[in-house]
Amino acid sequence: MTDAPAAGDAGPQATRGRTLVVLCTYNERENVPDLIEGVLAVDERLDVRVVDDDSPDGTAVAVEERFEGNPRVSVTVRRGERGLGTATLAGLRGAVADGYDAAVTMDADWSHHPRHLPALLDLLEEYDVAIGSRYVPGGAIEGWPWPRHLMSRAINVYSRAVLGLRQRDCSGAFRAFRIDLLARVDFDAVRSTGYAFMEEFLYRCVAAGARVAETPVTFVDRVEGDSKINAKEAVTALWTLGRVGLEERGRPSHKVSSASRGYL
Repeated sequence: MTDAPAAGDAGPQATRGRTLVVLCTYNERENVPDLIEGVLAVDERLDVRVVDDDSPDGTAVAVEERFEGNPRVSVTVRRGERGLGTATLAGLRGAVADGYDAAVTMDADWSHHPRHLPALLDLLEEYDVAIGSRYVPGGAIEGWPWPRHLMSRAINVYSRAVLGLRQRDCSGAFRAFRIDLLARVDFDAVRSTGYAFMEEFLYRCVAAGARVAETPVTFVDRVEGDSKINAKEAVTALWTLGRVGLEERGRPSHKVSSASRGYL
């Protein structure tokens, strides 16, 4: 699903340059080193930064040992702070500060496969944000029990309702961003720190004028390690998004331009 440029607007110009792939980790020693190898093999213009929340299983050490001396791989260890949202923001801030042309976020457990990266990045030639979507035609999910499907569908419907989003996959973490778009997003305004972050950050991008496209991907449930999401996290995400929606709609400047919204 895409946001069609307005008549006479060719959209952003192609900018396939250096891209930073941000992998936020907590106890992913079994998964992330091999995933990094897969990402690096896709394109020599891709670098990887692991943002690790001081994993007890030694995730950061495993990455540092495997890729010692490789300038395309870096590790940031956050001590005393945890959470997917703040870790993702730290990685995206780093991509802006270090002068990359684009940034990608993806799960560190092989749920998002590197083979989808070229299609995702190709969309940045026309759009500001590209979503690897499970819910557009051609997208799929493998390995989830039905309650997880139901929970994911529900939070996407809810996000569209309370935040005014039009994208089908508002909660997926497999995304690519143009850096010039990230430079316009107010990172300090983001309230969510957990699993509501993805929906809220998409809202912040759209509110900043982002043109968004979705491309189908196959999401595969993790094989190694444990999922970090549970019913409590889901309920917290719903409450957080509801609060953000109410607060933003109360602001005089609140608006989500129909020209920058996707199609249902």
